[in-house]
Amino acid sequence: MTRAVFFDVDGVLVHGYHARPELQRHWDAQLLQDLGIDRERFRNEFIFDIFIKKVVVGEMSLVEALDRRLPSLGYRGSPMAFVNYWLSHDSDLNQPLLDIVRQLRARDDLRLYIATNQDHMRALWLWQTLGLGELFEDIFYSARAGVRKPEPGFFDFIEHRIGPQTEPPLFFDDTPKVIDGARRAGWEAVLFTTVEDVTTHPWIAARL
Repeated sequence: MTRAVFFDVDGVLVHGYHARPELQRHWDAQLLQDLGIDRERFRNEFIFDIFIKKVVVGEMSLVEALDRRLPSLGYRGSPMAFVNYWLSHDSDLNQPLLDIVRQLRARDDLRLYIATNQDHMRALWLWQTLGLGELFEDIFYSARAGVRKPEPGFFDFIEHRIGPQTEPPLFFDDTPKVIDGARRAGWEAVLFTTVEDVTTHPWIAARL
């Protein structure tokens, strides 16, 4: 028997956005200096608007959305160059956690997956450029599913693809409302703050 084990990206596998503000690492800290874009305007007029509403659920491509919004933010360069800046600055991998994942990968009684809210471009970047595809069996993300976690449809999408499980999937995420949503879906969900939240989990600790 094998158990499905899931990890979130931001705040878990990647240091960056975190549900707890004091733990956040900001990829956009030099956005104004480097690209001339006010970071607060970018967040309010892009991230919390068209990105969350359209891009992250797969209704619009990231490049199309940037093409629409970047000019109003004073950026006249290529949206592809902007994407490269964004992704490369938001790629601080949590190496101690990945070392644990590598140990778990050697086991034959579990299957490793990623479950995250992402657009298509960053999901591919995470999988190929950052090499997460070498450690995990699949990446389930919101633009692929057409729905964001913690909505029930996100977990339904995953369960349909991984098939029936003899044990509840085990999921590590940094966001309390996602933890609640996963638990409502019947998963065992653990709030992640540090690597010790993984290594001290009894089921994981028995396999390290």
